[in-house]
Amino acid sequence: MTAVDLDVKFRLMVETDVPLLHEWIQRPHVAEWWDGRGASAHLEDTKRKYLPRLRDSSSVKCHFAILHGEPIGFIQSYVALGCGDGWWQDETDPGVRGIDQFLGDDSKLGQGLGTRMVTAFVRKLFEDPSVTKVQTDPNPVNGRAIRCYEKAGFRIVGKIVTPDGAALLMVIEKGCARAA
Repeated sequence: MTAVDLDVKFRLMVETDVPLLHEWIQRPHVAEWWDGRGASAHLEDTKRKYLPRLRDSSSVKCHFAILHGEPIGFIQSYVALGCGDGWWQDETDPGVRGIDQFLGDDSKLGQGLGTRMVTAFVRKLFEDPSVTKVQTDPNPVNGRAIRCYEKAGFRIVGKIVTPDGAALLMVIEKGCARAA
């Protein structure tokens, strides 16, 4: 296998991807951590939540991670400043991006794919000169996610409380991103 075979690519989510996203967020390994454990069983609810994020005007950008031409995961980024709904109210830097992600298939867990996906996505975000820092906020008991982010170069800042509850703030600053 060549290095090219190992590259994780990204494409913006489109409306026809919503059923796959909906299926993935119902899976136990995703539902345990995603959407405050309250992911709706109804596709219409998923459409209502994610379709507005597909507009050019949305500060949330949803992507599918692609490996060997197949979607393997979901990752979204957003501008932290002015996020609203109680999120990141103290943020003053317009260059901070937040990310959330998961792998869609539990058989892919524990193989380093999540770390490769996050590393490649952070590198992609830092290609934008306006991006200064990337942050994420896993649940403090989600050891798998925390290890993934640490392997991708994130450092733990500390425990915080978010609108979704307790979280661990983790950041990576431009210039600290690892090569995928």
